[in-house]
Amino acid sequence: MSRVFQPVGQKRLTNIAVVRLKKNGERFEIACYKNKVGDWRSGIEKDLDEVLQTTTIFHNVGKGVVAKDKELMAAFGTSDQKAICLEILAKGELQVSDKERKLEYEHLFKDVAGVLVEKCINPATNRPYTLSMLERALRDIHFNVDPKKSAKQQALEALPLLQKEFPIERARMRLKLSVPVGSQQELEQLLQREAAEVQSLDVGGGAAGGVCTAVALVEPGSFRNLHNFIQQQSAASSRGGVGGRLEVLSLAVMAEGATVEEFANWIGAAAAAAVGRPVMAAPLGPEAAEAEGASTTGTHG
Repeated sequence: MSRVFQPVGQKRLTNIAVVRLKKNGERFEIACYKNKVGDWRSGIEKDLDEVLQTTTIFHNVGKGVVAKDKELMAAFGTSDQKAICLEILAKGELQVSDKERKLEYEHLFKDVAGVLVEKCINPATNRPYTLSMLERALRDIHFNVDPKKSAKQQALEALPLLQKEFPIERARMRLKLSVPVGSQQELEQLLQREAAEVQSLDVGGGAAGGVCTAVALVEPGSFRNLHNFIQQQSAASSRGGVGGRLEVLSLAVMAEGATVEEFANWIGAAAAAAVGRPVMAAPLGPEAAEAEGASTTGTHG
């Protein structure tokens, strides 16, 4: 005997993203279009109708349990559903599926590796690693990204962990510093304390109104001290003297990228060190050998 279909008095919501907010001991949810919540929060999307599938406030979107007006009044102090939706969008937590969470994790992982590519080098060759090399290195040290932190912040956190296993360091900055001739000795002493590599030092204009100009490679962590020193020198210009000046010529000074053979060598060396066995270096190809002998240093901004 066939059963008679009974229509259900529910509005089925499909292909949705749920934003949840707990307030006054109750759970409130709104149904949004996928990929629109992030656009709304970043200011890309301005039209609320393009974000919300409905302005109805739910206790449970999946089961279709709608929040009552008295519950909304008790929690939000109003029953205006549009205003409540705006608050939930601003303060609520976006619920994502396992597949979406995995995709976001992979994107963030690549972003962290990308920051390391831009800012770090192999100290032995002064060349950057490729994205795939650093992704592999991060997996080798079992680095897990945190979705609540930025890619840059996590890249800086990962760098000390990588340095324990692999040859990698922050690329130096190239700065041009100009100070009055009378402050030349102070500048040279400061650069020496910061372990800077002075590439050129020029003095011109005579002793009275002369300017000392230095071009140096410095660690990124030294930038603040150098900037403060130049600011102190700039105060002299307000009293009629020659002021100081700081120019950033390059944020990261590096040569061409590391070869696959080099990467395989230091990955193998790290693995061998972990098990206490010797490792054979992979032979360099003709192009890699030529690059190894080259001494030209480029600039990467």
